[in-house]
Amino acid sequence: MASLLRSSLSFAAFDASSAEASSQFFWKPLEPPKIGNSSLNLVRTSNARLRIRGSVEEKHTPARKASKEPFRLTRKLTENERQVFEEEGQVLDPFQELEYRFKRFKRKNYVENMVDYQNLAERQSPKFMVIACADSRVCPSNILGFQPGESFTVRNVANLVPPFQHGASETSAALEFAVNSLEVENILIVGHSRCGGIQALMSMKDNADSSFIKDWVSIGKSARLSTKAAAGNLSFEMQCRHCEKESINGSLLNLLTYPWIEKRVSEGTLSLHGGYYDFIDCTFEKWTLVYREGLEGGSKYAIKNRALWS
Repeated sequence: MASLLRSSLSFAAFDASSAEASSQFFWKPLEPPKIGNSSLNLVRTSNARLRIRGSVEEKHTPARKASKEPFRLTRKLTENERQVFEEEGQVLDPFQELEYRFKRFKRKNYVENMVDYQNLAERQSPKFMVIACADSRVCPSNILGFQPGESFTVRNVANLVPPFQHGASETSAALEFAVNSLEVENILIVGHSRCGGIQALMSMKDNADSSFIKDWVSIGKSARLSTKAAAGNLSFEMQCRHCEKESINGSLLNLLTYPWIEKRVSEGTLSLHGGYYDFIDCTFEKWTLVYREGLEGGSKYAIKNRALWS
């Protein structure tokens, strides 16, 4: 599979009032969708929710084990500390605010769920790996409610996945650990509205000087090209929205350039999913990439389980 695979998926506005749309699709192609030289078929299936299952298992592997130091609570918060940090109207500097939040977490979450945290101190066995944008507005744990131990997460500009041929990166290293050591069952790529990285990609000049950002977002160049071809007559804002979703599919395909990911997907032990968080109206679109021989039209790739959460 060539690097920077081009998905050529086209997106249009989702019609929430359509029963057919809500049960099958959440965007309509502007042109016949293609991935590389193959058509991307839409597999009609019933919607399936992504269910987060318990993350604590009895299975032990070296990669999942943490420190064997005795588990203990460092010290109990005093009532005076609680009163000081919970006082109404108190002006805190940024790190005082973080201290307050940490102590509140320790009191309200850590102490009350000490058994769970004790188990997590020994090992982790998340079912999900999440690849999300570094944007401060789109924390996946906050949006999707992941609890400690449920999701192995990496965040980068524009939630891009470089192809295997790209070489080492923090994202490829995280993928290798999550798939080969933690044996996650799902990889979810989460894009979002008004992504600055995608805006940089769409406004990038071909002859622009090199920079860290330019070099990184160029991973999504195929999504930019297909967006220009399918939605070039739309406003820049709508082109960016189109590309935000198009780039997710490009990254899903790039995942399949990693031999150990392609192997597990083919064996049915790993599933690849895309997600799009629109923080303007607080909706979440989710879909699953199917990869197997003999799909309709002779393609290896299709999308199923489209859903809009609102």
